[in-house]
Amino acid sequence: MSTHIAAKPGDIADIVLLPGDPIRAEYIAQNFLTDATRYNTVRNAWGFTGEYAGTRISVQATGMGIPSISIYVNELINDYNVHTLIRVGTAGSIDPDVNVRDIVLAQGASTDSAVVDHTFSDRIHYAPLADFDLLDKAYHAAKDAGYSVHVGNVLSEDQFYAEGKDFPLWQQYGIKALEMECAALYLIAAKYNRRALGVLTISNNILTGEETTAEERAHTFSDMMHVALTAATGV
Repeated sequence: MSTHIAAKPGDIADIVLLPGDPIRAEYIAQNFLTDATRYNTVRNAWGFTGEYAGTRISVQATGMGIPSISIYVNELINDYNVHTLIRVGTAGSIDPDVNVRDIVLAQGASTDSAVVDHTFSDRIHYAPLADFDLLDKAYHAAKDAGYSVHVGNVLSEDQFYAEGKDFPLWQQYGIKALEMECAALYLIAAKYNRRALGVLTISNNILTGEETTAEERAHTFSDMMHVALTAATGV
């Protein structure tokens, strides 16, 4: 048991999917895994372990934002020795070619959070990146399935409601979508030499105002799950 996860040794698989929403974690466990059991209810950050195509998979809710996901990723790695961590979440498009319900694979994660810069004392501006093997498998899984998929840089925002966002400048430099967790996931995974990837479904288009409902975000987006599970298991 760790500070924020009540699982016993062996309860958590070596591969963990990381949705932010505990309701989405439960939905994934019920609809994509077999024989799933819940190992965590602390702070309602539900965690489940089951099987997918013969491979043990866990699903752990992480909450919203870089501080929250950082807690769970650190504990999953240090207390439960997890080696593969895949964020499955939503993002907002700022790219005219990236539409609602498209999949974005976060090759890199820029951020306005100080968490990355504060990790280094020698003025390095570290670039958090995905694991290439996971990224490659996810991309081919999406293409083989005929999904609309994009690969590139996302921006992990520290403030959802921050003012003065310069969308045209971010677009110019290739930012495809905005989310709130990947930079921390990639940073911590790099520190401990673990595999990490962000597989994101576009839930809203910031440029056009088109968006999905909260219920759709919690209970749908099965294309993203197929891509993430195929990348993780090879099946």
